[in-house]
Amino acid sequence: MTALWLVVVPVVVALVIAAAGRRPVGFTRWLALIGPALATFAGIQALLSAEPAGHGGAAAEATSVAADWLSAASGSIEIGLAIDPLAAVMLAVVGVVAGMVVIFSVGYMAEDRSQARYFALLSAFTAAMSMLVLSTSLVGLFVAWELVGACSYLLIGFWFTKPSAARAAIKAFLVTRIGDVGLLLALALLWRETGALSISGVLEAAPALAPATVTTVALLLFVGAAGKSAQFPLHIWLPDAMEGPTPVSALIHAATMVAAGVFLLARMAPLFDLSETARLVVLVIGTVTALGAATVAVTQTDIKRVLAYSTISQLGFMFAALGTGAWVAAMFHLVTHAAFKSLLFLASGSVIHGSGTQDLREMGGLGKAMPVTTVTWAIGVAALAGLPPLAGFFSKDAVIDAVWMHAPVAGVALFVASALTALYAARATRLAFTGEFRGTGHPHESPVVMTAPLVVLATAAVTLGAASWWFADLFGGHAGLALPVAVASTVIAVVAALAGWRLFGAGPAADERLADALGGLWRAARSAYGIDTLAMRAAAGIERASATIAERFDRRIVDGAVNGVAWLARRIGREFNELQSGEGQLYAALVGAGAVLLVSLALWLGR
Repeated sequence: MTALWLVVVPVVVALVIAAAGRRPVGFTRWLALIGPALATFAGIQALLSAEPAGHGGAAAEATSVAADWLSAASGSIEIGLAIDPLAAVMLAVVGVVAGMVVIFSVGYMAEDRSQARYFALLSAFTAAMSMLVLSTSLVGLFVAWELVGACSYLLIGFWFTKPSAARAAIKAFLVTRIGDVGLLLALALLWRETGALSISGVLEAAPALAPATVTTVALLLFVGAAGKSAQFPLHIWLPDAMEGPTPVSALIHAATMVAAGVFLLARMAPLFDLSETARLVVLVIGTVTALGAATVAVTQTDIKRVLAYSTISQLGFMFAALGTGAWVAAMFHLVTHAAFKSLLFLASGSVIHGSGTQDLREMGGLGKAMPVTTVTWAIGVAALAGLPPLAGFFSKDAVIDAVWMHAPVAGVALFVASALTALYAARATRLAFTGEFRGTGHPHESPVVMTAPLVVLATAAVTLGAASWWFADLFGGHAGLALPVAVASTVIAVVAALAGWRLFGAGPAADERLADALGGLWRAARSAYGIDTLAMRAAAGIERASATIAERFDRRIVDGAVNGVAWLARRIGREFNELQSGEGQLYAALVGAGAVLLVSLALWLGR
C-alpha cells in the first residue's frame, strides 16, 4: 500500500458520505471507518517491519510518492509522502483513535440530522492528519496543517446555529492562525537560506546555517507548534473548543490535531539540537503551560473543561521534554496520552449521554447507573495520574526524568503539576461517580456501540506502558525508568489522589469551602487567571485601533484625494469661466496670442 492511498481514500469516502446525504446515512456513516482502518493497518505494518533508526527525527529515505510543487530559478519545491517509523507511530495513533471515535459517534450522534456532514468531516480530518504525518516536505506538511485546521474549525462549529459554538470555532481558527504565521515565516526563511524545503534537505543544511538563523527558524517553528498544540499564551482556544460534539474533542482536541505541534518539533529535533536558546524557550513555555493549566483544571466544574485544561497541561509535559532534547520521551507520552485522554473524553461523552448534563455539580452516583463507563473512566484517570502499572506511569515518568536531569527547577514544577493532575482526576471522579445523583432524570448506561470503544481504549491505556522499551529501542532513546523518579512520582500521585478523594467527598460543597479558604487564588484559577479575558481585550483594542487608523486614512487620505480632485476641477472651472465674458475684443486678443504662440513653437521646434 503506498502512502498516497492513505490520503486519497478518506477524501473519496468523505465525498461519498456528503454526496449521499441524509437518507442512507445509517449505512454511509460506517464508511468513515475505512480511512482509520487503512491508517492503522499501514502504521502497524510499518512498525512491525521497522528496524532501530537511531534518530526518528530524520525524514524517511524511501519516498512512496513525490511531485514538484513549484519550480523556480533557485530550485524546485517538492512535496512527497512516505512512511518512516515516526510517521508509522502517528498513523497508528490517528487510525486507532479516529476509528474508536467513528464507532462511538454512531451512538452519540444517532439523533442528529446532520450526520452526513459530521461523518464526512471525520473522514476528511483523517485524510488531512495522515497527509501531515506522512509529508516529506515542510510545504506538504504546511498544506496538511492548514487542512487539519479547517476541519477543526468546521467540527468545533458543527452546531453552528448555537452562538457559543460559532464563536468557539472562529476563536480557534484565528488563534491557531497566529501560530501558522510563524510556521509560514519559518518556511520562507528556510527557503531563502537553504534553497530547500524537504525535511531531509533542511536538516542536512541546518548545521551550516548561522546560529542566529537556526535560532530564529526554530523559534518560528515553535510558534506554529504552540498555536496548534495550545501552549501558553496561544492555549486560549482549546477550552472553548469543547463546544463541538464530545467525540470531536476526543479526536481533534485530545489525541491527534493538538499533537501535531509535538510531532513537528520531534520531526525537526536535529534543528532544535543546534540552538540552546530555542530549546530553553520550549522548556520554559512547556513547563509554565503544564503547571498553569493543571492549577486551572482543579477548579473547573464542566467535566469537558477539566479534560481540556488537562490536555493543555499534558501537552506542556511533552514540550518540556522536547526542550531538553528528549523527543523520544515526548513522543511516547504523546502515544499513551492519546489512548487515555481520548478514553476520558469519550467516557465524558458517555456520562453526558447517560446523565443529561456535563456539570460535575449536577452529577453524582453514576458509578451504579453506568458501570462500564465508570470502570473505563477509572482506568483513564489512573493512567492520567501516572499510577503504575498503567501506560501514563511509564511515559510521564520518562518525561519528568529527562526534565529533572536537564533542569531541576523545571523538574520540580512538573512534579507539582503531576500532583495536581492526580488531585483533579480524583476530584472529577468523586464528584461524578460517587454519592447520590444530584441532577434530574434517570441516568443510564450508554449502548454497546458507545461502551465498546471505551473498553478498547482502556485496554490500550493499561498495556501501552509495556511498549516503552521497544519504543526507546526503535528510536534510539533512553530505555528504562529512573527508580528515584519513579518512586517519587508514584508517591506524589498516590498521596495527591487520596487527598483529592477525601477532600471532595463532600461533593460540590468542597469547592465552596476551598473558594472561601483560598479566596482570590481560587477565583483566579477558575477564571484561568484572566488570560483569556486579557487576550480578548487586547484583540479588541487592536481591532479598535486598526479601525480608527483605517477610518482616518479613509477620511483624510482617500476621501481627501477624491475631494481634492473635485475642488481642483471646480477651481479651474471657475478660472476658465472668466474667459466666457461675451466681449469680442477679448476673444480676438486671445486668438491672436494663441496664433503667435503656436507659430513661435513651430519655428523653435524646426531649428
